[in-house]
Amino acid sequence: MKKQHPIFLLTLSFFLFAACGIKKSDENVLTESITDLKEIVKSDTLRVATMYGSTSYFLFRDELLGFDYEMVHNLANYLRLNLEIKIARTEKEMTQWLVDGDVDIVAYNTIETKDLKKKFYFVLPQPDSHQVLVQTMGANALADVTQLAGKTVYVKANSIYHERLKSLNEEIGGSINISLAADSLSTDDLIDMVADGTIIYTFAYHNMAMLHKIYNKTIDCHLEVGFDQQNGWLIRRTSHDLRKAIEKWTKLSDTEHLQTNLFHKYWEKSPFFALRKVKIPKGAISPYDHFFKKYAPLINWDWRLLASIAYHESHFDSQEVSWVGAAGVMQLMPRTAENFGLDKDTKFDAEKNIEASVQYIKSLNLAFRRIENNDERVKFILAAYNSGPAHILDAMALAGKYGKDPHLWFNNVEYFLLKKSEPQYYNDPVVKYGYFRGRETVKYVQNTLETYKKYLNRK
Repeated sequence: MKKQHPIFLLTLSFFLFAACGIKKSDENVLTESITDLKEIVKSDTLRVATMYGSTSYFLFRDELLGFDYEMVHNLANYLRLNLEIKIARTEKEMTQWLVDGDVDIVAYNTIETKDLKKKFYFVLPQPDSHQVLVQTMGANALADVTQLAGKTVYVKANSIYHERLKSLNEEIGGSINISLAADSLSTDDLIDMVADGTIIYTFAYHNMAMLHKIYNKTIDCHLEVGFDQQNGWLIRRTSHDLRKAIEKWTKLSDTEHLQTNLFHKYWEKSPFFALRKVKIPKGAISPYDHFFKKYAPLINWDWRLLASIAYHESHFDSQEVSWVGAAGVMQLMPRTAENFGLDKDTKFDAEKNIEASVQYIKSLNLAFRRIENNDERVKFILAAYNSGPAHILDAMALAGKYGKDPHLWFNNVEYFLLKKSEPQYYNDPVVKYGYFRGRETVKYVQNTLETYKKYLNRK
């Protein structure tokens, strides 16, 4: 069955961006039908090609993420255009879409070659990198490219790795067995296949291989098989005004700051790998459904609500540690974990972590016992689980003072939790715990309840 290419449409506000019309292109390179920025603006949509990958584009916790996705989303926002994402299987397919006028940008970390430079402009340059042999560590690891003679190396057909491998094969006498991987496999997949022993060798760029090595120490990527190469996104050579707009956007201090932050986010510890650390059994919500079912009755909760908390806290990763020290599948803070019987070892035990979190929720249920409606009380408990009860109690006091219902969450206590970031409110005499930025907690309550609804529909 042919794999479909999903298209995600994100609506942004409309903006009229004046630009010059297109020029007729070289017919041997591109056709006359190619549009430039003026025509893109008329269409209200910036059409973008990318591929799934650990740094480019992926779905995590029901959110679209990726360095390339977040950057091009910001570009579309800057141009005030709709954003349409089209997912390709190969780099060749992306560039063909660009040639045919089906997309306006290839937002993917594409390596600069002579052939591509003839057809396209490279924009949004990223750090240079070089190709390496990906293998497993050990005494049998190859130390020189000539040792690839007689070995089988897996690469995707018509990829930059395939081209380099063919050249290298000629250089050492034509004795490398080149095995072409399926289009459905990505570079991430091939590196994982080396790590788990399914294949022995593949090629990847050093920065990508090193990202995988953070999560799998058995990977060896020291053997260079190529030289440093420049890379970036692609646009057509007829897109002169789009190029100028992108260059202006990249020079903005906000764009430079975003690019730096996203580079650290995706090239140093990509959330993509959290998807691969936890194996969820078929038909289950999590690997720990049996623990949620065991302990949820202690607080008279549906076990799927408990699972929803775990999903948004750790994505069911029992080894997760946040930057503030929250640990385990339920992400208990160090003092809370200690108060409920966990130590440095047991806090990573999934069952004990879940049991301790249930005891903590029981204490929060007691703290909000005056909220008679059980469904409302759950919302306050979720908020307190995320932020601690102190700020929630402050918001309840503010709600009562300003004529809102202190026992209703949405549009009442929720509203004043958001107001706790404003001096007028966090300096109010009824507020005991000062400034608080409540946006994350408000979003946490809403997202956890939405996930719970999804789980109810699945089971």
